[in-house]
Amino acid sequence: MTDELPELRASDADRERVSEVLRDALAEGRLDMEEFEERLDATYKARTYGELAPITRDLPVGQVAAPKVDMRKRPEPDGSWASRIVGGEGSSTWAVAVMSGFQRKGRWTVPRRFNCFAFWGGGELDLREANFADGEVEINCVAIMGGVQVVVPPGVEVVVRGIGIMGGFDHREQGVPGEPGAPRVVVTGFAFWGGVGVERKPTRAERQRLREERRQQRLDRREAVRELKGERGKD
Repeated sequence: MTDELPELRASDADRERVSEVLRDALAEGRLDMEEFEERLDATYKARTYGELAPITRDLPVGQVAAPKVDMRKRPEPDGSWASRIVGGEGSSTWAVAVMSGFQRKGRWTVPRRFNCFAFWGGGELDLREANFADGEVEINCVAIMGGVQVVVPPGVEVVVRGIGIMGGFDHREQGVPGEPGAPRVVVTGFAFWGGVGVERKPTRAERQRLREERRQQRLDRREAVRELKGERGKD
C-alpha cells in the first residue's frame, strides 16, 4: 500500500507506530543511540508514507510496522472512556532496558498484557493519552537494580500485585475508585534492588483546562473587587 500511495499524508498515529519500532530496535541492540536519534528525528519530520517507509525497511519488523491505509471513515474519538477502550492487540506489547531506558507515551494502545524488563536501567509507561485494548490491562514489570514508572490518568482504577525483595512496588494509588466505564490497570511483577512506581497525573489538556479555570476565577474576583469599589465610590 505504501508503494501504491507514497505521497499519501501520514498521520500522528502512523509516526508513533514507526517510533515504537525504533524504540524496540534500540532496546534489542539493532540500532545504536546515534542511529536511533537520527531515525526518530526523520520519523517526526516525515509528512508522507513514502518518507516513513525507508526508516524501518532494514529492521526485521519494518514491513509489519509500515503504516497501513484504512479507507473507511471512522468517528473521531470523543475523549470518553468508552471511546478509549478500542480492542485489538495493542500498538506495543513489551519493552526492555538493559543499562539504558525505554518510554511509551502519547497516543498508543495499551495491550491486555504489557511486559517490561529493566536491568540497571529505567523505563516510563505513560497511559494518560493512551487507548486500551480492554477494560482491564496488566502491566507486568521486572526491575532488577533498575526502575519502572507507570503514570495513569485520573479516573483509572489501579491494582498493585507486585513482589519486592530489597525493592518495592508503589501502592499509593491503589484503592482509589475508578470512574464508571474507566479501565482497570493491574501492575504485577518482581523488583529486586529496584522499584516500580505508580503515580496519577492529569493529562496536558486537563492541566490546561484547570489553568484556564483558575485564570478565569482570578479575573472574576478582580472584576468583583472593581465593581465593589465602584459602588462604594458612589456612596
